[in-house]
Amino acid sequence: MAEAKKTAAKKPAKVSKRKTTSAKKTKRTKTKITKTRAKIAQVVKPVEKKKRAERVVTARHKRVAEKAQIRVAVAPETEPEVERMRITDVSSVVYDDPEYKSMVDMYDSTIKDIKEGEIVNGTVLGVTRDDVIVDVGFKSEGIIPIGEFPTPLNVKVGDAIDVYLEQIEDANGQLILSKQKADFMRVWDKIREIHDSGEEVTGSVVRRIKGGLVVDVMGVDAFLPGSQVALRQVPDFDALINQELRLKIIKVNKARRNIVVSRRVVLEEERDTMREKLLGEIAVGQVRQGVVKNITDFGVFIDLGGVDGLLHITDMSWGRIRHPSEMVGLSDKIDVKILDIDDKTSRISLGLKQMTPYPWENIEDKYPIGKKVTGRVVSITDYGAFVELEKGIEGLIHISEMSWSQHIKHPSKIMNVNDSVEAVVLSVDKENEKISLGIKQMEPDPWQTIDQKYPIGKVIAGKVRNLTAFGAFVELEEGIDGLVHISDMSWTRRIQHPSELLKKGDRVEVKVVKIDHENRRISLGIKQLTEDPWNDIAKKYAVGTDCLGTITKVLDRGVVVDLDNRVEGFVPAAQLGSKELSDPTGVFSEGEQIPLQVIEFDRHLHKIVLSVAAYYKKRERAELEEFLTRHPAGTSKPIADAMPEELKKQSAESETAGEPASPESSGDSEEVASADESSPQEGQDEAEDKETTE
Repeated sequence: MAEAKKTAAKKPAKVSKRKTTSAKKTKRTKTKITKTRAKIAQVVKPVEKKKRAERVVTARHKRVAEKAQIRVAVAPETEPEVERMRITDVSSVVYDDPEYKSMVDMYDSTIKDIKEGEIVNGTVLGVTRDDVIVDVGFKSEGIIPIGEFPTPLNVKVGDAIDVYLEQIEDANGQLILSKQKADFMRVWDKIREIHDSGEEVTGSVVRRIKGGLVVDVMGVDAFLPGSQVALRQVPDFDALINQELRLKIIKVNKARRNIVVSRRVVLEEERDTMREKLLGEIAVGQVRQGVVKNITDFGVFIDLGGVDGLLHITDMSWGRIRHPSEMVGLSDKIDVKILDIDDKTSRISLGLKQMTPYPWENIEDKYPIGKKVTGRVVSITDYGAFVELEKGIEGLIHISEMSWSQHIKHPSKIMNVNDSVEAVVLSVDKENEKISLGIKQMEPDPWQTIDQKYPIGKVIAGKVRNLTAFGAFVELEEGIDGLVHISDMSWTRRIQHPSELLKKGDRVEVKVVKIDHENRRISLGIKQLTEDPWNDIAKKYAVGTDCLGTITKVLDRGVVVDLDNRVEGFVPAAQLGSKELSDPTGVFSEGEQIPLQVIEFDRHLHKIVLSVAAYYKKRERAELEEFLTRHPAGTSKPIADAMPEELKKQSAESETAGEPASPESSGDSEEVASADESSPQEGQDEAEDKETTE
């Protein structure tokens, strides 16, 4: 190196100390080292012409050189040996060509030639909570979000990783890198090849997202939709996390880095293969082992190894079960029998109860008629109760076979589900798998000795249990009721409803009138406790007898009157004195007394018909007009004109023959006796039928 010569400059005019310092700084040459050698040559060229013989090495230069050698000695062998120096160190220093070329080469080796859109190798410089800092040999480091790395984090400081250079500088001068894109670009060709060939890949479930799962396939994230996870809906996706799954790539999109995989396709192919194999081997009557795949209200789906079969609830047990879950659970392994195979739909019907003997075989020998049995109540309906005698054998106790005498409205009144009951076998129907049972047969029939206990004519005391429109039911003893018909309550009064005489819960004395063994009914009477008064009444109220009656009821067809508080009679509307009167309602009132004459008497029907017109027929006209004035129904007319034509004719005939006249509307009086004409037995039949319905 040539020696630098010091030249003395002529001193100019005296300047300030500040200007002197600025001038010295200006004289110093700041050498820039850039990538372009042309610029370096322009700076060094004037120095080469001087051809200096030696290079001045100062004490400062020596110290810098020693420090550089120490740094090179302790630095790793892989790092390039670059001498570091300050600009001031090379000030007024001239380098020869070999030294300059060596220095430029060393600088160029520290800067990589990188381009956007390529995968580059980098070194992890730091890991923070949110980011990973990577050096790719550029003037600045890149920051990658930690979310692009797998969990748990598998990188540390000093690791070499491949990253994708998205952008050299963003708006902030930041280097933009991506780990996920680098992984995707590295395996894209392989993924595309697998997709085109239809091969299977193995993926690990990373996490759950909306709509499905994220799966790690060959180091990149792929989307597994929820509908493609399994053949049927998966109840819990979280249970699949970290599991290895066999998948097929069904969709790829390089621009969006989108990979969609399916596990269902793999399972369907396996199922089809196993299905074809199984259908070739399976046959009706075979017993095969299966796994409970799904449980419904109507049955169980069994996986037979690629093919599902249905085990219906009716084929699970010979006995009664409410739900299939009572016998099997999910994933249970059970042996089932092939009952049927549909060649068109490939549906397979399975049976479980067919694995055990048929319980109805020789049922007549096991349960002969009349045998006493014990069972458990398994079901109660409106018409009876089902009793399980053994597994698969049930009998019905009809509601009519539960009591000899009580009117049971519902079986739940005397028994409950799971109760143990004793019964008698009444009938057996093997073909329809039915057994009829009875519990009342466990006790003697009280109606067999009812004649001895309650002979006809016996007077007994009972409690009024119920009232109906046609009579009252009287309880003679527990379960034994008798009916008192309204026609058997009074000899003389016309009872419209039993509540006129009786109340529910009353204690009354009754007389046994009739016993019907066939229909198990007893007819009772209250009026039979006294003598029939109609012999005396017939003498007192013969036809033509005048009397005074008190109105007790006003009807649209006439009025009902009371005669001496002993017997009732009926006055038709046509016999109330006025021909124009068609409806006595509003004209006559209850409690009013009117003069009457008996025009009809029927002892057997207990019927008395009376007439106002017949009473006034032989009286003065003024008396009739006074009566009509009190009961105006139209223009007053003579008594002969007020009477109906038929009554006039009957009156004339009776006068000629010496007999009293008959009323015109005797037919109307029959309506009054219609209640008495109804049969007590018919009323009891109707009442008991009504109670049974209730």
